[in-house]
Amino acid sequence: MSNINKIKKKIFDVIQIGNKNDLPSKIFDIFITMIIFLNLAATIIETFSEAEPYMNIIKGVELVTCIIFAIEYVLRLWTAIYLYPNVSGFKAGLKFAKSFYGIIDLLTFFPYFLPFVIPSGAVAFRIFRVIRIFRLFQINKQYDAFNVIVNVLKEKKNQIFSSIVMILILMIASSLCMYSLENEAQPEQFENAFSGIWWSVSTLLTVGYGDIYPITPLGKLMAIVITFLGVGMVAIPTGIISAGFVEQYTKLKLIGSHYEEKDIKFITSVINPEHPWNGEMVKKAVFPPQLILVIIIRADEVIVPRGDTLIQAGDRLIFAAKNLKEEFDIELKEILIKEENKWVGNKIKDLDISRQELIVMIQRNGRTIIPNGSTVIRVNDVLMMYSKHKVHG
Repeated sequence: MSNINKIKKKIFDVIQIGNKNDLPSKIFDIFITMIIFLNLAATIIETFSEAEPYMNIIKGVELVTCIIFAIEYVLRLWTAIYLYPNVSGFKAGLKFAKSFYGIIDLLTFFPYFLPFVIPSGAVAFRIFRVIRIFRLFQINKQYDAFNVIVNVLKEKKNQIFSSIVMILILMIASSLCMYSLENEAQPEQFENAFSGIWWSVSTLLTVGYGDIYPITPLGKLMAIVITFLGVGMVAIPTGIISAGFVEQYTKLKLIGSHYEEKDIKFITSVINPEHPWNGEMVKKAVFPPQLILVIIIRADEVIVPRGDTLIQAGDRLIFAAKNLKEEFDIELKEILIKEENKWVGNKIKDLDISRQELIVMIQRNGRTIIPNGSTVIRVNDVLMMYSKHKVHG
């Protein structure tokens, strides 16, 4: 790797989010977050008339922070090849520029510099100042906790959509009913069905705006019913989202306190044309017990296997130990069989090994063999030995 590529990779590692063990990356995350808050503070403070004497300082803060945002954006474009390793440099930069966060990064500074590029449109460009609020999305990148919101909305999208449809149905039905009951009594207020929709929205989603309300006895009775129904309907999506937050944080807590403590061991198997798994679907292949297939590496492509994924010659299969019970400790080890080993020339079924141990694979002359009891051990075989030991408390 050339010096330029080393520098580019180091910059990518620093500006990329999430490497808490790397001090420069952690410092950069804190720094860019402070810059975001500083820029937002300057944007808010300049709207106060009392800030007029300090306007030069505020404008200076905006300029410096926007320059920092621009430099960060250029660095992310330059290092995008490591974010999208399967595409070329230019295409990787273009892919980042078209991504959600790429657009957000651009919007955080580009509107500020528009008046410098096109001075005649400076007044019109002031409307773009509202786009500065998108800088908050950069904070979302710095802290994974903000992503919980997105995850909850994705997981509960079907339930939320159903509840919104129910609210819309109730809204339209109540507006038509109220129009029918109130149009004759106050035609200037309930002039058409849209007037009823405005009333239903303000009643269902709030406690009523007050500019339009029923005056007939039946209209008031209908308003009471709709108000009660509205409280229940609005509470449905609120409950769904609240339950989603509880589930998400429970899942994160479980992962953080339980699964990260496990030491997962992996083994690799290369599929040759004669391998029994070649041409088989993952769901039909008979894998060694207590092992799970986690990924398939095919040329430069990394595949997350599904049941209908076809195993092909040349694939590298990555297996992980599947620890089903906490009271058992699973160990995977490789054993190189040398000439003096007493197992040489013996069948697996005749070996003196524990019932808690199992030979799951044999690497022989570049080939992978799935052994059975009659398989004979040879010199230079590499045995994949699976052991399960009882953990005593």
